[in-house]
Amino acid sequence: MNAWQVFLIFLRLGATSFGGPMAHLGFYREEFVRRRQWLSEQHYGDLVALCQFLPGAASSQVGMAIGLGRAGLPGALAAWLGFTLPSAVLMILLGVGLKTYAGWIPAGAVHGLKLVTVAVVAQAVWGMARSFCTDALRLILALAAAAALLGLPGQWAALGVLVAAGLVGVVGIQPAADTQHAPLPARIRKRTALVLLLIGVALLVGLPVLAHITASPTLAMVDAFYRIGALVFGGGHVVLPMLQAATVPPGWIGNDQFLAGYGLTQAMPGPLFTFSAFLGAAMRVGPGGWLGGWLALLAMFAPSGLLVCAALPFWAQLRRHRPTRAALAGINAAVVGLLLAALIRPVTLDAVHGVADAGLAVLAWLALTRLRWAPWLVVALGAVLGAVMSSI
Repeated sequence: MNAWQVFLIFLRLGATSFGGPMAHLGFYREEFVRRRQWLSEQHYGDLVALCQFLPGAASSQVGMAIGLGRAGLPGALAAWLGFTLPSAVLMILLGVGLKTYAGWIPAGAVHGLKLVTVAVVAQAVWGMARSFCTDALRLILALAAAAALLGLPGQWAALGVLVAAGLVGVVGIQPAADTQHAPLPARIRKRTALVLLLIGVALLVGLPVLAHITASPTLAMVDAFYRIGALVFGGGHVVLPMLQAATVPPGWIGNDQFLAGYGLTQAMPGPLFTFSAFLGAAMRVGPGGWLGGWLALLAMFAPSGLLVCAALPFWAQLRRHRPTRAALAGINAAVVGLLLAALIRPVTLDAVHGVADAGLAVLAWLALTRLRWAPWLVVALGAVLGAVMSSI
């Protein structure tokens, strides 16, 4: 199989896979384990475990790993491009429209989108807490992380909290015992994997230096998105507070536009990380438009691709290392706190201004969690109801 065939398969998935990262993993399993039988259940489970272990866009990393196993490094790139392209194009179009025609979305509809964002993030906090806060220590870590970030917001504060949580995990968390698994199918040599890892580290260290030396707004933007893509654990929704801290306080984009764009992202198929394409297209710094959107998108996803390709040949050794698994358990608990802090500020405090707003946010949450409505439908109804409420 060649990379073009991989691209076409993932393009179809990217245009039809709604529902966020967990839903994407279900689509992958149906397509590549049950229907095409490219992977066994065991191998697929191991790929999911690896990508949950790594920072970055987990569902996209699983797709890249599947493409890598079928067509080497070109296959990994083809899988990412196919799965990401439909959502990225739509998000750049929305970002260009917002920047060029500032009033094309009525203010009430924008407010409705912000209220839907409250429901979406609340749903994510609850789901992640049930998965990652399974004992008292992890719950305390989550609450302490939320308190720390509410008192000291910012990208570097978030990084410090994650590092501290990892250290607490090593000392205090006993991770579940590992089981022996067959080696993952990966068409990449260890030497190539190490080169990719070095490239990833060099970019992480070198981009901020270059941005400072050149004082280039475009390099500053690329550095911010690359750093977040390299350091965000927990996937999709967790990127919200880190991107908000990187783009809103410096004035790169307004908070209303930021939250509205995040709400629109929920209605898109494919990965949530394509929110970066919207921001790159709509921001006041950098080239903006299509070029800005693609630069932000590539910077955001580059660490995910480099890390998963670098880690695949070494996963068997990594998963047997108890301190590494314990640190990850602590980090995952802190990630819940990171998202909880974002739910409180800016998401809820900036969106809910009265009883009617709170009611619409609760209705959106019930539609997502109890009625199981599709996210795109909740987003559309939220925008309509927000517009109606503003006109009354």
